[in-house]
Amino acid sequence: MINHKKKSSGDDRDRDRDPEEETKERVKKMAIATKAMPFSFVAHFLGIVAAIMVLYWCISFRGGLAWEAPNKNLIFNIHPVLMLIGLVIIGGEAIMSYKCLPLKKPEKKLIHLVLHAIALILGIIGIYTAFKFHNESNIANLYSLHSWLGIGVIVLYGIQWIYGFLIFFYPGGTTTIRSESLPWHVLFGLLVYVLAVGTATLGYLEKLTFIENSGVAKYGSEAFLVNFTAIVTILFGVFVFLTILSQPPQEDEYSYSAI
Repeated sequence: MINHKKKSSGDDRDRDRDPEEETKERVKKMAIATKAMPFSFVAHFLGIVAAIMVLYWCISFRGGLAWEAPNKNLIFNIHPVLMLIGLVIIGGEAIMSYKCLPLKKPEKKLIHLVLHAIALILGIIGIYTAFKFHNESNIANLYSLHSWLGIGVIVLYGIQWIYGFLIFFYPGGTTTIRSESLPWHVLFGLLVYVLAVGTATLGYLEKLTFIENSGVAKYGSEAFLVNFTAIVTILFGVFVFLTILSQPPQEDEYSYSAI
């Protein structure tokens, strides 16, 4: 009889447990023991380096950036800058914000949402400049794998942001909907981010192939710069993942360990 009461008491505690807390505990067990902060510092550094490298490439080797110019290549140069800084770097910072910032859950949620919104806006403008360059240069649109993946990434990114806004921010779903959606929201977001990094890398390869065919030396300084920019971009994505798989700096009732 005593054992039966103890078992019932345990069952009651399990039933009363917040589903979101159960998800949090499952994710926490999957995290590696290392603290997230050191990984995030490396990611921040790599993000800054990647941004500097792509700006240096487009300004020093490709002639600069312009919204309107007789040289249409200056219009295109906006594309790699915004796509890298937007979807890859700021998008990565948005993902890491839940693990890096020792803030309360509502504050981290707002920062996460705003950073992703900025990344999405820059990504949309970046894709628009590619179409603008093609249209003004009489070049066909959407003929390459890079362009197909780019459109797919921006669409999926937008869907992910809208869903996150409606379910986790405003008007907000029920506790059950949020807890059941959370693992899928995280998984879908990470998959989209992997696609974004992969698409950016493919874009470097495509552009480098074009400029090498037009006379740029295959072992010249510009070729090395583009390839190393791609490597730094990939490393940034790797350290974003290491950050989110690590332990947050602080755990309390406001923490959010799902990302």
